[in-house]
Amino acid sequence: MEENQKLKTAVVAIIGRPSAGKSTFLNTACQEPVSIVSPIPQTTRNAIKGIVNTSFGQLIFIDTPGYHDSEKKLNIRLRNVTESQLEGIDCALYVVDSTRAPGEEEAKTAALLKGLQAKTVVAVNKIDSPLAHPLPVHQFIKENLPEIPAERILEISAEKDKGINEVLKAIYDISPEGEPVYDEELYTDQDLTFRVCEIIRGEAINRLEQEIPHSVYVNVADVEHRNEGKKLWIRAFLCVERESQKGIVIGKGASKIKEIRVAALKKLNQIYMQKIELDLQVKVDKNWRQKDFTLNKIIPKA
Repeated sequence: MEENQKLKTAVVAIIGRPSAGKSTFLNTACQEPVSIVSPIPQTTRNAIKGIVNTSFGQLIFIDTPGYHDSEKKLNIRLRNVTESQLEGIDCALYVVDSTRAPGEEEAKTAALLKGLQAKTVVAVNKIDSPLAHPLPVHQFIKENLPEIPAERILEISAEKDKGINEVLKAIYDISPEGEPVYDEELYTDQDLTFRVCEIIRGEAINRLEQEIPHSVYVNVADVEHRNEGKKLWIRAFLCVERESQKGIVIGKGASKIKEIRVAALKKLNQIYMQKIELDLQVKVDKNWRQKDFTLNKIIPKA
């Protein structure tokens, strides 16, 4: 860092359609698994913070649910989460999937940023894919967000870690000066319970088929510190909507739930210093996606 260079600090909302690569960008930028990555759309359900610290300062990224046009109760709640995160931010990062032609849903997503063009950086993602068509995306941005200069429209591959540093530099360039908000060792502000839920859900949805991933949420029922704090015993439930789904999640001879538990346990033990023990069970919460009580627990109203 230059001697007279002042530190920058910014809260940055990551905006984009489902499966645009927002969570992959966040994890790559943080170099840690902060947010669930899955080929299944609308995996992210909460505004998840990832913290990037460099010699230029601190960027506090908020990964938002993919902006999806649907009137289902759960999807309306997810849209509200995304819209609420645009209030009071310092910058926005708009991630666009170059392998999909911009359409009506993309136009609605871009419309969220109409009044934020002075503090928006665009990342044209998946540029490494043989299906990538970046020119229509650049034309779309020019037409829909004309005040964003060309130097803030960057082509990246979040998965291959290409162009990430250039995006970070572009965000720092428009970020306000300020001291770091979080300790430099932190890469997320997620508490233990939320992190456990997300890790279990991430391992579950990548092992379940068709509609079931969207029908799953995780409830951590108990956390006990044992062996003078050296061990964490956690009891959690994978909750589904119907009895017919319960058997699928458990699997033949409990093979599927064991596979999910082992994979989640491996990740948890990589993150936390304490030895983790996980008791994972499956239960039915009938039609939970239509229940405000359950939605309020897992996706609090903004």
